Amino acid sequence: MTNFYPSYQQRKGITPISWETVYALCKGLGLAVAPFEPDIILGVARGGLYPATLLSNLTGKEFYPIRITRRLNDVPHFDKPVWRTRPPDAVSGMKVLVVDEICGSGRTLQMAQAEALRLGAHEVRCASLFAHESGREVPDYIGLITDELILNPWDRELLVNGQYVFHPEYVHALQLQGIGPDPSLLLGIESITPAKF
Repeated sequence: MTNFYPSYQQRKGITPISWETVYALCKGLGLAVAPFEPDIILGVARGGLYPATLLSNLTGKEFYPIRITRRLNDVPHFDKPVWRTRPPDAVSGMKVLVVDEICGSGRTLQMAQAEALRLGAHEVRCASLFAHESGREVPDYIGLITDELILNPWDRELLVNGQYVFHPEYVHALQLQGIGPDPSLLLGIESITPAKF
């Protein structure tokens, strides 16, 4: 077991993504996927659950989470992705769409596709909200292709000791490009006090 951040040396430039951009990309993916007419959408936890859930809502298709990861507690621990939650038996005989947030090498999507086929899926296609050039050949549908550092809206901040801070992994990736963790790169969304706590 290792404890390391992914290699960000090859990332040049940054692409901050807003929630509005996520929604717009998912609407585009929905239109692209529509002719395939999937019966089931499998969302790869964790980041892939955002586009997968939205695509499920936009298309009215059944949704199941799966988990293939290199991480434990949001920190990379494994050299290769490992299964944590496999697809359900419900994929048997169905047309399945596997959705993840980003495709770097394509290994995670290929593992999910192979497992769904092993369980008897009729056909399996893959979609990715983002892809780097190194992974562009694996998904059938891609929202955005870039080799820049993508700053997702759902993981830019991390709650540490009761305070939200710029996620340390992004700080590390930005520093490799000579960029500091400028607060303007955050979403600027303040917390709302819960009605009950």
